[in-house]
This record gives sequence, C-alpha cells and structure tokens, in this order.
Amino acid sequence: MTTTRKIPAGISARHVHVTEEHLKLLFGPGHKLTPIKDLTQPGQFAADERVTLVGPKGVIQRVRILGPVRKATQVEISKTDCRALGVSAPVRESGSIEGTPGIVIVGPYGPVKIDQGVIVAKRHIHFTPEDAKEFGVKDGQIVMVKTEGERPLIFDDVVARVREDFALDMHLDTDESNAAGLNQGDMVTILDDAAISAIRKA
Repeated sequence: MTTTRKIPAGISARHVHVTEEHLKLLFGPGHKLTPIKDLTQPGQFAADERVTLVGPKGVIQRVRILGPVRKATQVEISKTDCRALGVSAPVRESGSIEGTPGIVIVGPYGPVKIDQGVIVAKRHIHFTPEDAKEFGVKDGQIVMVKTEGERPLIFDDVVARVREDFALDMHLDTDESNAAGLNQGDMVTILDDAAISAIRKA
C-alpha cells in the first residue's frame, strides 16, 4: 500500500438483482423499478420494490431489489440468512453464479424459481483506476483490512475490484459488519506489507 488514506465501509444487507424478464413475472408486464435511493456505486440504486425469498426451511420477507436490472438474477444473502432459509450458498464475487443454489422469489404478481444465483458476497473494495494507483493495488488483488472502534477486526481475503465506473467503497455483509461493530460510512484501513508480515509471524 502506498497511502495512509482510509476507505469508507458500505454495509450490504440482503438484496436481489433481477432481469427484465423476472421483473415482469414478479410485478407484472411493463413494470419498471422505482428508485428510492442512490447507492454509493454510480448508476446503482435501491428500489421501492420488495420480494419474499422462499427456501427449503424458511422464508424471508420484504427483501429489497437493487437496480438497474441485470443480465442474470442474483440473490445476495448472509450466512445467517442461509441457515434461516435452508440454502447452502457459497461465498462468491458478484456475477459468479455458476453452480450456486437456486431459490423461489415471490412478488405481488407471481413467483419466480431460479435454478442458480444465490450467493454470499465475497467481501471486496471498489476502486477507480486512480484510487487503485494511489493505494498500490491491482484488479483482483487480495488485501487485508483493519477496522477501528470498540470491536476492531482484521479482515483477510478482501478482493480489490478496479473499474472506471466504480467509487471507493468497501462492501461487507451484515454478519461481517456486526462482528466488527461497523456502521455505514465508518472508515477502514488497508494494511501494508510490514503489518501483514508481522501478523503472519504472530
């Protein structure tokens, strides 16, 4: 790492990304997502629409859809949610859904059964190319991150994702943020090589 600049943490609660086709099946023909709040990443938003997830062992209601629509429907939940639903979702990067379990998604117009697409999102940091250069990281690089506060933790295996249309932001799910006592917008630090080496030797 080449900078002492800190990174804001973004807490990602359970949510669903849908295709145009599945949106129609869930909410009816011609339905469009209703943005209610812009998210940190440019062009992405929380929609007013919510759905119910139905797993083999349980149900989770009022799960928000995030927009815009995507090429593949994807459900992002925590490990705690997995146990509640009875779904064994793997930790994956967003978009990597091959071989993942499916689930039933229920909307006010009707249900959709997906054969795959349920994941626990791998913790990651979004960088612009300029931010990546400042931090001395490359796309796909694995970094280690330290939190602050009453319950400080060190998160290993954090993937750096670099793209022009990203904004600097670390994404954690609710299990991870609760364990570290993190709130939306709290700052975290990428550890440098010396700090990582000391941890490895401890």
